[in-house]
Amino acid sequence: MARIPVDGARAAVPAREHLIERPPRPLPGPRQLLRDAGPGYAANGLIGLVFAATGPVAVILAVGTQGGLSQKELASWIFGAFFLNGILTVLACWLYRQPLAFFWTIPGTVLVGPALGHLSWPEVVGAFLLTGVLVLGLGLTGWVRRAMAVIPMPIVMAMVAGVFLRFGLDLVRSLHDDVPIAVPMVLAFLVLSTFPRLGRRVPPVIGALLVGAVAVALSGRFRPPASGVGWWAAPVFQTPQWSLQAAVELVVPLAITVLVVQNGQGVAVLRAAAHAPPINAITVLCGVWSLLAAAVGTVSTCLTGPTNALLSASGERSRHYTAGMVCGALAIIFGLFAPLFTGTMLATPPAFIATLGGLAMLRVLQASFVTAFSTRFSLGALITFVVTVADVSVLSIGAPFWGLLAGLAVASLLERQDFSPDRR
Repeated sequence: MARIPVDGARAAVPAREHLIERPPRPLPGPRQLLRDAGPGYAANGLIGLVFAATGPVAVILAVGTQGGLSQKELASWIFGAFFLNGILTVLACWLYRQPLAFFWTIPGTVLVGPALGHLSWPEVVGAFLLTGVLVLGLGLTGWVRRAMAVIPMPIVMAMVAGVFLRFGLDLVRSLHDDVPIAVPMVLAFLVLSTFPRLGRRVPPVIGALLVGAVAVALSGRFRPPASGVGWWAAPVFQTPQWSLQAAVELVVPLAITVLVVQNGQGVAVLRAAAHAPPINAITVLCGVWSLLAAAVGTVSTCLTGPTNALLSASGERSRHYTAGMVCGALAIIFGLFAPLFTGTMLATPPAFIATLGGLAMLRVLQASFVTAFSTRFSLGALITFVVTVADVSVLSIGAPFWGLLAGLAVASLLERQDFSPDRR
């Protein structure tokens, strides 16, 4: 994966740059899209969607079920998470010619769980709407782009490495806990990676997916959803209820998970792949789409880190955007058939999903470590990584945010010389 210079800490924003970054011209037409597309990019798009449609969906189901949401409300939440954000993903990738996959804030979803114990669902939806307004306002000020321009890239990538580490650990645990499922998948991945000619015909992660599906079928452990589960999603339009308690408890933490934890990861992995994500445009789009998503009871929209890492994990940089468009198009379909697809994915053994996600994230995890620890800010990056891996939440705000703050504080005290643009 291509790397960017680590002196992102001093990347300046040109004085005459537009507040909202303008898409490059001309926009790709049908012929250009066909030339830039290919099996490898379609495979990356599929894997990105598979990743988003498995573990993260399970988080929504767990939080919503524990919070007393009805099956219709859960289906509506998942519809918004995929259908609406899939439309945004296709449009953003096409406009900016880079992988810009938008889904929902997973840490924000986790925050909602405890809140549902003492807040009503309409009050939570009202907090979703207020979060969208706040994110939109910050995007229109241009503050977010300026803030991200001064954060050292090694420290940001250390946060990303801490978040992504669990995928590698889950892969190892799967090999130990479920040999019949995990081992064939890993062997298929290694064989296809060892022989590049074969790997070009069948991308390694797709090979692992196919072999894993066969292993699951042969094991007899596929548990399809019970009969009576609907196929088509039916969005439920939510009427918000305004609550000061919900606003104080949820709005600022949700905005932090969107702007710092999720968007920060997404921007970092895209920069590591030599892309130049339009930060202000991303923030504004997250705000607008968060408002739309809240209307059907979906938590705030964000630029996703892991999915964008998968979309840009291989191939030519100038063609990565087609992987994003494939992922967005598949997300739209998934949203329409959310009850059917979600039930099917969750009917597979946990090792299938854990192994697939771990294999897909290996190279991304490697690149994160290289960028974080190969040059400057190594101590600050280490502190960020350790705090993030510890996964301790404070004030209902997740560990990645505190890891970033701790790393910046240590670097400011003990690595002041690394902030010099002349030091390499």
